[in-house]
Amino acid sequence: MDSTKGSYKAGEAKGEVQAKTEKMMDKAGDTCQSAKESCQNAGDQIKAKAQGAAEAVKDATGNK
Repeated sequence: MDSTKGSYKAGEAKGEVQAKTEKMMDKAGDTCQSAKESCQNAGDQIKAKAQGAAEAVKDATGNK
């Protein structure tokens, strides 16, 4: 009987670890997605500023 009870407890612990692991992996994935979006937004802002600067130079020099 003790062996069966021990096996049950081991299985129960394994299930809890798997659930926690899945939760942590989901959080990690969400964090990575958020970082990716932040970098994309920063890149878009830099691109827009560079395009604006290029247009300003063209306007100042009369080149279009």
